[in-house]
Amino acid sequence: MMKTISVLPNWRNALAFIHDIAAAALAWTIAYLLRFNLDIPSEFVGAMGRNTLWLIPGQATIFLLCGMYRGLWRYASLADLRRIFLSAGFGVMIIVVAVVMFRLPNVPRSVIVLYPVLLSVIMGGSRIVYRTIREGGFRRVVLSDAKPVLIVGSGDVAERLIRELRGKPDWQIVGLLDDDRSKHGRHIHGIRVLGNIDRMQALAGELEISHVILAIPSADYSERRKVIALASQVGLSMLTVPSLDELVSGRVTVSQIRQVALDDLLGRAPVVLDDSKLRPFLSARTVLVTGAGGSIGSELCRQIARFAPSKLVLLEMSEFALYSIEQEFRTQHPNIPIVCAVGDAKDAVRVSEVFLAHRPEVVFHAAAYKHVPLMEEHNAWQGVRNNVLATYVVADAARRHHAKKFVLISTDKAVNPTNVMGASKRLAEMICQAAQDTASTCFITVRFGNVLGSTGSVIPKFREQIAAGGPVTVTHPEITRYFMSIPEASQLVLQAGAMGEGGEIFVLDMGEPVRIVDLARDMIRLSGMHLDDIPIAFTGLRPGEKLHEELLAGEEHTLPTPYAKLRIARARDVATDIVGRLIQWVMDERSMTDDEVREQLRRYVPEYVSANTTPHVSDATASEVKRHAIARS
Repeated sequence: MMKTISVLPNWRNALAFIHDIAAAALAWTIAYLLRFNLDIPSEFVGAMGRNTLWLIPGQATIFLLCGMYRGLWRYASLADLRRIFLSAGFGVMIIVVAVVMFRLPNVPRSVIVLYPVLLSVIMGGSRIVYRTIREGGFRRVVLSDAKPVLIVGSGDVAERLIRELRGKPDWQIVGLLDDDRSKHGRHIHGIRVLGNIDRMQALAGELEISHVILAIPSADYSERRKVIALASQVGLSMLTVPSLDELVSGRVTVSQIRQVALDDLLGRAPVVLDDSKLRPFLSARTVLVTGAGGSIGSELCRQIARFAPSKLVLLEMSEFALYSIEQEFRTQHPNIPIVCAVGDAKDAVRVSEVFLAHRPEVVFHAAAYKHVPLMEEHNAWQGVRNNVLATYVVADAARRHHAKKFVLISTDKAVNPTNVMGASKRLAEMICQAAQDTASTCFITVRFGNVLGSTGSVIPKFREQIAAGGPVTVTHPEITRYFMSIPEASQLVLQAGAMGEGGEIFVLDMGEPVRIVDLARDMIRLSGMHLDDIPIAFTGLRPGEKLHEELLAGEEHTLPTPYAKLRIARARDVATDIVGRLIQWVMDERSMTDDEVREQLRRYVPEYVSANTTPHVSDATASEVKRHAIARS
């Protein structure tokens, strides 16, 4: 009881307490008035007054004991109504006990019945009216500047969104859309489900809608694209609720709506990390990340920081990239000890110096050249040396200094490679496979496809082209790629590293492949432009570029893991003598021509077929691409 009473010094709770005492007195009086048709006999007036003197203190004590003042009126809910009913019930019980024990005269039985009902109505009604006023429920009827909005979805998230938006004067929800026919005509908090999503265009003009909010965070890629396409055709602004992983984490609420981003179109379920494995893997350990200033490397650092490593060593060749991630960590993660090491991962002396000084227990090797066309022509030798020699140097240092785990970030382009970059990453995988046979360090490879928004990816390029008014250039109308967000890819890399026991090549579930031209159209729509305004130009496949990427080679097979988004690829065995000759080759200081590099790659990677022997366009001729030179949706 004392704990409950201690909340009363808060002036809001004190006012609520006074209100409820007055409500009890009023309910008691009205009960007598109703009993006697508003004309109370004089002898009953005196009894009513005398009984009030003990009823009100007793009822007030019950209010406190029932915890009536732990919540806020503006968030009044069913739990508050239950406490009101409980308080009224206990109140009528003390009346009955007092009447029976002390034989109190002039207390009609009808008054005893009416009192708790009236008390519940007055107290509950006051709270409901107050909440309605605070949420703008009354003024919304006459509000003229609120934006009319349709909500797509009628599930739990839509229900929460309606409740939270009702308190905001900027929005007027005019209806819900859902393809579930069983929900049509139903109401959620007074808002009607108006029909299928296809009705959006018809309702846009009829209801003068300006915005659409997608309230289905679990919707897949095709569903999201459908909603965006419909909204774009009638010029509606498209918004969305936060993603599932943001909602589950509690970082945001559903009312924190925002513009739809390209990441939202993937519609991928959130990654659920197994903290029971990741904490012992990363917590209180020294972790080294190479390429720490890059897109994947920097996100790996952010994800690792969540598990409180004892030290985070950032190895990066670019001074500016290293400075940027250092400044971010100084601000966002001031409690994480970091070491910023400028250096080239190919430099064995510098790498050994870093390992000797900091003794990393876990190594993530993300440093690599990854741009296919740049590495294909004029830079093939530099691409091979950087991707292969750097992997060998860092892996060898990890072995010699007894690191527990070494995780290589590989790519889907290493599967049946048609370009120098992909072949060089397959060679890096082979080095890790061979190293596992002669070391106590666990060497693990994680292979995945494109990540949205990474440096050098197609997404930033599309943004620049749209901002310039177009055209948006796509190499082929049928080209597809697997896509994943950078945080999701990084989280799965950590999970694979934690569960790997050495020698595995983990393949990430990249979902369904996405046509690049569809991404281009989606980005045009999301920018607020119409497809008629921004042309799409098909330019033909570039050197070394595939129409469709693969995650597994034909002779490989996969094994499941406890995590649905991770599988283990069983690649062909690698002979140690081949890797020895490979290392001697990439250590050669002399420069090699692109053709010489390709010839050597075919020796070490039999499945490699260079772009010079593969037509750039496999299912559409060059003339067909030219006929699509400028194409509109």
